[in-house]
Amino acid sequence: MPSTNHQISIPQKESDIFLFSMMTLEAPGFVEGKIRKFDDKVIKKKRSRKRIRMERHLQVTSVTLQRLYDACLQVFKGIGTVPSPVHVKKLSDILDCMMPEDVGLREDLDFFKTKNSVQGSTRVTYATIHRCQKFSLCIFFLPATAVIPLHNHPEMTVFSKLLLGTMAIKAYDWVDPFKGNSTSETRRLAKLKANTTFTGPCDTSVLYPTSGGNIHECRAITPCAFLDVMGPPYSHDDGRDCSYYKDTPCPVLSDGEEFTEVKNEGRGYGWLEEIEIPQESEMDVIEYMGPKINIPDS
Repeated sequence: MPSTNHQISIPQKESDIFLFSMMTLEAPGFVEGKIRKFDDKVIKKKRSRKRIRMERHLQVTSVTLQRLYDACLQVFKGIGTVPSPVHVKKLSDILDCMMPEDVGLREDLDFFKTKNSVQGSTRVTYATIHRCQKFSLCIFFLPATAVIPLHNHPEMTVFSKLLLGTMAIKAYDWVDPFKGNSTSETRRLAKLKANTTFTGPCDTSVLYPTSGGNIHECRAITPCAFLDVMGPPYSHDDGRDCSYYKDTPCPVLSDGEEFTEVKNEGRGYGWLEEIEIPQESEMDVIEYMGPKINIPDS
């Protein structure tokens, strides 16, 4: 367990991630989570609480970001609900129009310059714009070669918008029940839904509790920033804890007594096995310093 006086290593010029901001540091801590059981296998969950504080120099507003927040109030109804197709389109249309400047970013900031892509840390950093019980708005910053390992979004609908950079995405959905499923209790069969590369800004991706690529891996080709709108957000207390997986390709499926090779434009199947939280999943936290949203009094 790292000491609480450990110094955080920040990539060169990372203080320029947000416009009109500068960064100061707090000493990090490391908190060990509860031990949960998954199909008779004990998996120790660890959560990093390394935090970076940023000092605010200027506040600006964004009409598009405010529209996004206002729409989220209508779209997300709470635990156990999935947005209607009409609401999905409404939120996607707003996100499709969002640009980096709507959250205080710009492609000429040092963090996103290719010449700096091989320097400094490859740890992922994130900032929370807003979080409530029904939804959250978060920005994730990935240096080149950084990875968010294969993970899930239990009982969540997620709208993801790549704002800057190029990122490779691999995504699965569970196949359950499925003929030919493994007899092992520690792994499950999943269908590969995507294995491709995106360059921002691009159209919004939407994943649902049981479809759309709910289990996915993000790998930065260049420095990246993406916005996630999650409803409801992760909550350990409510049973929406993030799980991580190791995938093994499944080139053939049993079809009665015969085996049929899976070939469909590079898509196929894989066995997913839950693993302990990998080291690459630990993230640093910075305070969001972009345009603000107006939150109505409750």
